[in-house]
Amino acid sequence: MKKIASITGLLLASASLHAAAAGEAKNVIFFLGDGMGPTIITAARIHQYKEEGLLKFERLDRVARVKTYSQDAQTTDSAPSMGSYMTGVKIQNEVISMSSDTKASAPKKDAHGNNTVDTCAPANGKPAVTILELAKARGKAVGAVTTTEATHATPASTYAHSCHRDSGYAIAAQAVPGGAGYNAALGDGLDVLMGGGRHHFTPYDAQANPRGRADGRDLLAELAARGYLVATDKARMAEARPGRKFVGLYARQGHLAYENERAAAKAGSEAAGQPSLSEMTSKAIDLLSAKREGFFLMVEGGKIDHALHDSQAKNAVVDLVAFDDAIQTAIDRMQKLDPGLRETLIVVTADHDHTLAFNGNARRGNPILDIVRDAAGAPARDADGRSYTALNFGNGPNRPNERAELSSEKVLADGYHQETGVRLNGETHGGGDVKLYAVGAGARDFKGTMENTRVFDLMKAAFGF
Repeated sequence: MKKIASITGLLLASASLHAAAAGEAKNVIFFLGDGMGPTIITAARIHQYKEEGLLKFERLDRVARVKTYSQDAQTTDSAPSMGSYMTGVKIQNEVISMSSDTKASAPKKDAHGNNTVDTCAPANGKPAVTILELAKARGKAVGAVTTTEATHATPASTYAHSCHRDSGYAIAAQAVPGGAGYNAALGDGLDVLMGGGRHHFTPYDAQANPRGRADGRDLLAELAARGYLVATDKARMAEARPGRKFVGLYARQGHLAYENERAAAKAGSEAAGQPSLSEMTSKAIDLLSAKREGFFLMVEGGKIDHALHDSQAKNAVVDLVAFDDAIQTAIDRMQKLDPGLRETLIVVTADHDHTLAFNGNARRGNPILDIVRDAAGAPARDADGRSYTALNFGNGPNRPNERAELSSEKVLADGYHQETGVRLNGETHGGGDVKLYAVGAGARDFKGTMENTRVFDLMKAAFGF
């Protein structure tokens, strides 16, 4: 571990020399840890490297705080927050990369109960130009990589425009050059798109694809006809080569597996065939960096958020560590292509916080997912004399009417749901600020406490747009 930290330090020391220098970025890589608030960062750090350690992205030389409220709410959802990063516009909750006056309009359901028709009325706002579209217009390669569905709020906000984040079928159509509903601002199309949610791109079949497209279109076939290599597993992904556009959709329906599940999956299962976020990031850089004019890449660790909504800190911590590994993969790859990151800006941040709380007075070295233990190793007790965990949630479904005694065996097991304060059907986002880390060309300007819209302005300026 010390050797890894040393290597990381050397790489970033080289990069930090340019953080204070003037110049435009040829490449921008934007990493988004969905729901990655300050508390889950601390928990992941302790889990992986103990109290005295650091996650790899915590070694980046520029740090800032970002305010996350949306146009119409103190606590944002992922769509407007990511949209603000991508467009520089404050956006209303549930809206994908549209003007501030656009109101959320839920999509209509088809005969099969799927959200098929985007109901964005002509008078309801207008598209807000994304940095991906700006980069594409200037001849750069562009891509989006995620562990969620490829049409989910975060990736969709890079390449699509919609009055509602649940319009996955209409969002998918926006990524298909020449097809009905295509987003013409993408020019000749995305160069790389990876994630899950293949059902949004493939036709309905009562048995084989019950959540498929009611319009009968096979968007993957349309993409292939446009010259894209289409992959459904990491073996096929490995065949992708620079010079050809690429789409990888690694889940038949829904999101990719949690990192814990993927790592433990049996050979032959869908999860076992899914690439890691690091593998997807590395492949995306391979494909995009061949473009002489440079590239813009968005990489999302989206399952962090899903685990937190499910009050499962263990899955959130493990997926955050995998996200951290992907960031280091990008740094390592770009250092070889661009020593010192003189033409590359890397930004790492989150779209919003969660209600996760770090509580009690656990002794140093206590496993972060365990019950709280005092200096002598004895379980700490609440006012009713029962043990409790170091991590709890402010709200969510797991609030018993009367708390039971908790054991290490129970709380450290896969699938354990931390207890919550306020009882709700599902844990909500938190409205607190999130952290931002940056390194490379233009990183010097990421500092202080800023609006999320300011991040767009700084990336745009680093590109020289």
